[in-house]
Formats: sequence, structure tokens, C-alpha cells
Amino acid sequence: MGETPVAASVAIDEPPRARRFSLNAALDGFFFVFAGVASVWLAWLVLTESFGFGWWGIAFFVVFWLVLAYLVLPRLHRILTTIYVPDYFIGRARTSDGLLGDPVNLAVDGPEASVHAAMLAAGWTRADDLSLASSWRIVTSTVTRMSYDEAPVSPLFLFGRQQDFAYQQEVEGNPAKRHHVRFWRTPDGWLLPGGRRVDWLAAGTFDRAVGFSLFTLQVTHKIDADTDVERDHIVATVLGGNPDARVHVLADFATGYHSRNGGGDSIRTDGDLPVIDVSDVPAAPVAPAQGGGV
Repeated sequence: MGETPVAASVAIDEPPRARRFSLNAALDGFFFVFAGVASVWLAWLVLTESFGFGWWGIAFFVVFWLVLAYLVLPRLHRILTTIYVPDYFIGRARTSDGLLGDPVNLAVDGPEASVHAAMLAAGWTRADDLSLASSWRIVTSTVTRMSYDEAPVSPLFLFGRQQDFAYQQEVEGNPAKRHHVRFWRTPDGWLLPGGRRVDWLAAGTFDRAVGFSLFTLQVTHKIDADTDVERDHIVATVLGGNPDARVHVLADFATGYHSRNGGGDSIRTDGDLPVIDVSDVPAAPVAPAQGGGV
């Protein structure tokens, strides 16, 4: 009895489709690059003109620094990072300028209310949302060395959006030094590389001082290089303050590496990813972060 022939699946190579020309995309790209070039030119004009004004040149030099640090270099980084920084999860957050930021070194399972309850029970303080008032307050508190437990943290981005909230622990009443951790809710159906489902990802680092960013020259916090120490501190405090919390470590989740974050600070990690389960922690009412009024 003859066998019924089975139709073979033949892959037919289709010619690649030509990319359609978009006038809007072309104009957007042109003005994106033009703004960067114009910013560089403006900074150069401010710098060269400052030498002709004597003591007023100091004021012009300050203006030059402001233009360079807060307009020119961020714009250039946005242009360059759209080219060379991957737009998918690689275990690093990104700055608002597109630079690779702090390592994602912690994951959490559980509803948001339980995350807040666990962090509060562990002795952490929720950071204020970043606003003009809270920004001014952290500047004045840093200069005067006055405590600001709820000081805001700069925005870092994961999944194309900034952190949902952040927690911190100020050290010795000095806002220049603090433990802090940012949290992002993972998208629905999203899985870690390897297939593990988690509800939250987090990036914890320790601010050791205030200084200038190596890449943008902006005033920023400088972090301690050993991010694993901060990661382990967060895990220890959460487990110590919450008997119902559990932890499972994804060993060698990422390759251990040495690198720099968006401020130019050295960072190193062993690549392990602790996953804290706070699902059984009794939930607490979620209070929104304040704007940090002066």
C-alpha cells in the first residue's frame, strides 16, 4: 500500500520590501540633528565672546557651562545613543539623555501595596516626586547639610518610562549620602531572559557624594562602585523587617562586569539577581509621593 505523500513546506525567499520614505520622519530627523548642531554653535559663541568682557567673562563662562551641560551635551548624547544603545532590556536602566544608567540588580514579586508595606517596614522612606520645589529643596539641603529624608531621585528609564516610585535611606542626616532604589512595574506578559516572570524590577545604588557628571558636566550624585553591596543591603533590610518575605537568587543571571553609569561613575556587579517575594506581606494603603514643597 503506497504512502500518502506529505507536502513539504518550502520556504520561499521573498524580496525585501523597500522602506517607504516618510517626509515627517525625515523632517524630524533633520531638526533633531540641527538642534544638536545649533546647541554646539551656541555654546561656542558664548565661550568665545566671554573673553571680551573682563570680569563679566566669569558670568559668561557660567552661562557657557549651563548651556554646555544642560543643553549641548544632553542633546548630543540623545543623538548618539539612538544609534548605538540597544532599545531592549539588557539589565541596565537608561538616563533621560539615553545613556546607560544603573544596573537592574533586583526583582520583586507581589502587588504594589505589599511592596510599599515591605519597604516601609524595612525602614525605607518613599522619595518625593521630582519637581521644581523638591529639586530646589534638595539643593538647599545639600548646601546647608540639612536632612531631607524624602529627597527625590533623578529619573531613570526602563521599558521606555521612568521609575514608578523610589525609596531611600538617608545616611547621618546628610542628603548627599543615601541608599536608594528605583522600582519599575514590568509590562503584562513580559518575561525575564530565561523565561522567569516577575512583577517588578529595581535598581539599587548608594550615593556617596555630590559631584559633576563625567559625560554631561551636570551636578549629580556620585554612586559607590560596588552595586552588589547595595543590592544585598536592600535584600537584608526587607527580609529583616518582613518575616513573611522570601528571596530566591537567580545566580549568574547576567555576566559579571565593570562599566560606568550615566554619570560616568564606575560600577561593578557579579550578575546575580535576587527575586524578593512580598506577596504574603500584609498590604498597606498606598500614599502618593509628595511634591516636596519647600
